[in-house]
Amino acid sequence: MVQEKITDKDNALFEAGIKLGALYHQFTGSPVNLNTVSSLETAIQESISVQPYVEEISVKIDRDMLRSKLNNEFGYTELQGPMLKVNITVRYGSSKVKVGMEYDPELNYPLMKILEIKETNV
Repeated sequence: MVQEKITDKDNALFEAGIKLGALYHQFTGSPVNLNTVSSLETAIQESISVQPYVEEISVKIDRDMLRSKLNNEFGYTELQGPMLKVNITVRYGSSKVKVGMEYDPELNYPLMKILEIKETNV
């Protein structure tokens, strides 16, 4: 069996996928309402941005979906995966990748995917 060389692109994609998975499982279930949604977006961005190889991150929580899930008695809900729209750019060596997560209504699922791959000269 011939073993292929693991590339910077392979490692960049792996790191990016780990970050999306960690973000999803770390923050879903967090209590949130319309007054705290912006600070939760910021907290998620800042938490993930300190991880190795992260160059850029944006997190948006769908306000309309959030509003529709609010508990009438207590005025809050839990963050759910479909509410999240995330983009993360990771640079590993000579590779820069952008990945994202966004709710896909056709699949009824917050789908994670590769958005862009760039090879750079180091």
